[in-house]
Amino acid sequence: MNKLKQIFFTGLFTLLPLIATIYILSLLFSLMDNFFRSLIQNMTGVSIPGIGVAISVLLILITGFIATNVLGSKLLSFGEKILQKIPIVKKIYTGLKQIIKAFSMQGKQLFKQVVLIEFPRKGTYAIGFATGECKGEIEEKVGEELLYVYVPTSPNPTMGALLLLPKKDVVFMDMEVEEGLKLIISAGLVSAEDLQKEKPTV
Repeated sequence: MNKLKQIFFTGLFTLLPLIATIYILSLLFSLMDNFFRSLIQNMTGVSIPGIGVAISVLLILITGFIATNVLGSKLLSFGEKILQKIPIVKKIYTGLKQIIKAFSMQGKQLFKQVVLIEFPRKGTYAIGFATGECKGEIEEKVGEELLYVYVPTSPNPTMGALLLLPKKDVVFMDMEVEEGLKLIISAGLVSAEDLQKEKPTV
């Protein structure tokens, strides 16, 4: 019976990432397709399956093209300034942009290094990300070198705590930022050893 249970849970945890990936992609596909397909259908009276996804991909490419040239980036910057003048929109847009930037490829440099700290109390440890050195008034008042360390919650890393810690109390890890995020998102199901095994050997 125990052997059967072990086989069952091994199969379950093997399938879960695949099922979750398929579900998220199908949900994203449906959202994009339904939005633009409904728009086209209202304008032309014709429903074309898949047209919404095609338009979404085209729109993303056009936005990327605009954002990567000088004139386009200035236009986007001007648009952002307008959005930031609208009270409620400003909070939502700025917050979402910071989260997406932090956890995207573009935001990898925001998290300088994976660190290990004693948190939330002495004798217990948490994985965090060093985001920079704390300068100015705070460091002067404390009288020692401090680091900004972001400690994400698991399995949702978009929420967490920002700590200001003495540099001497921070243990710097060798793992990459991406590996640290995987460890947190998986709630420890993917161990540091597993991440090391994933690395291609030269």
